[in-house]
Amino acid sequence: MRLRSLVGGTAALGMALAVVAPGVAAAHDARAGFVYTETNAAGGNAVLAFSRGGDGRLAPAGSFPTGGLGSGTGLGSQGAVILADGGHWLLAVNAGSNDISVFRVRDDGRLTLTDRANAAGSTPVSLTASGDLVYVLDAGGSGNIAGFRLAHGNLHPIAGSQRPLSGANTGPAEVAFSTDVHHLVVTEKTTSQLDTYRVDGRGRAGASASIPTGGIAACWVAVSPDGRWAFDSNAHGGTISSFSIARDGTLALAHSVAADTGTGSAPLDLAVTPDGGYLYVVEAGTNALGGYRVRAGGSLAAVPGTTALPAGATGLAVS
Repeated sequence: MRLRSLVGGTAALGMALAVVAPGVAAAHDARAGFVYTETNAAGGNAVLAFSRGGDGRLAPAGSFPTGGLGSGTGLGSQGAVILADGGHWLLAVNAGSNDISVFRVRDDGRLTLTDRANAAGSTPVSLTASGDLVYVLDAGGSGNIAGFRLAHGNLHPIAGSQRPLSGANTGPAEVAFSTDVHHLVVTEKTTSQLDTYRVDGRGRAGASASIPTGGIAACWVAVSPDGRWAFDSNAHGGTISSFSIARDGTLALAHSVAADTGTGSAPLDLAVTPDGGYLYVVEAGTNALGGYRVRAGGSLAAVPGTTALPAGATGLAVS
């Protein structure tokens, strides 16, 4: 699932990647924060919280039941857990019960459940938010996206916002807003396509247009907050690659192996801290959460120590 093969030498995908993940600042200020993932357990899903020190090391900070059910196995997606409204709310998919949980984020990083909303489809796998506007990507059935308004910790469906993907059995992996918030982009692993939807002033997505990526299995990309670097997890190779992003959105390979996560580690979900100083990755093959300091030139240095995760854990959000 190498980004190198996805790029295919085209500027189009580079521009798409620049909109699929949020852009961010360059300097590392050693500010502490929190990292969140979800267990995705079929018997009862929960969000796991970790406090993040200024040196990037993690410490457990609690487990918070979503009230819903996970799928029990990896979702093969990006964005199963997200932070919204400046980090005041955390949203998580419940792929086994077809709904979305909303939590209030306290100053100490702990979570309080405020809502569970029907995902307007089956098997939700990815979320994206901008302001009070939230979209979910449902992978079950033929697949679809659906929009909501987030108000006082509750999700309210947007009438007329549900839209199909490019077809059936597309293997959808991620939904994300463009930086101007006027478009949504969905990655499809099976078809190797990107779907784009224009979002109107009422928050409703329009008809979909699809373009090929030029590669296979588009998924698992994170962009630094300043928009200068893109990082790709290579699940089969156990590595993370880095790419520089030009102002026009085109990509150039910086490091084929910016970090080696280890044989059999199967790195999947990626997230960069708001200060741009650290990248975290769910290493599904070893059930671990890895941390890496982002160095000049796009290379990565491993944070000492490992953080164990339950099998099937998915999604990643950082503050």
